[in-house]
Amino acid sequence: MYAIEASRVSNRAVLIEAMREIRLAAVFTGEGGLACTQVPLVVDETADGALRLRGHVARANPHWRAISAGIPALALFQGPHAYVSPGWYETKRTTGKAVPTWAYIAVEARGRLTTIDDPAALRAMLDALTDQNEADQPAPWTMAEAPADYIEVMLRGIVGIELHVEALDGVWKLNQAKSAGDRAGTARGLAGASREEARALAPLVPTDPPGS
Repeated sequence: MYAIEASRVSNRAVLIEAMREIRLAAVFTGEGGLACTQVPLVVDETADGALRLRGHVARANPHWRAISAGIPALALFQGPHAYVSPGWYETKRTTGKAVPTWAYIAVEARGRLTTIDDPAALRAMLDALTDQNEADQPAPWTMAEAPADYIEVMLRGIVGIELHVEALDGVWKLNQAKSAGDRAGTARGLAGASREEARALAPLVPTDPPGS
């Protein structure tokens, strides 16, 4: 994933936390033709440091049929993003040398993709996915609350997938290489934006000088 060095994030713990916060990834494969599916994922880190991303796709989705054991795949987690206007920059007022850009957070996980064929493993993945996404509900729902025969029918309609991560890369593109005045203007502009997603980026714009 391209990024200038100032925007690149390689801290593994930060990247894992971002993936767990974002939860949804676009999963890309290229064998047999380019394919992409949006998949909610559980991020698991084992005691020995291995990282795997688990989720599922609809059995009716032809994408899963292209997944032979261990094919290369990419999962892209897209965090908050926002337009950045040149009108926010100090440079715009002093020299006029300013153009628009886009601020964003993204994490890219590359590895080998397989299907989850074991029914018990599929059920365990779904329990983990449900627990993850119900955690902030006042009364978290569990799969045990649905009739067992209904769950069995639903299970037959999905295919589990698992990405064994071999490389992680992150980009926090927040005008890190700009001057202090332009970074301050970026933060103010984002903080005053109408979109909540843009406002979420405002406190992340660095105030320290580039490279500090």
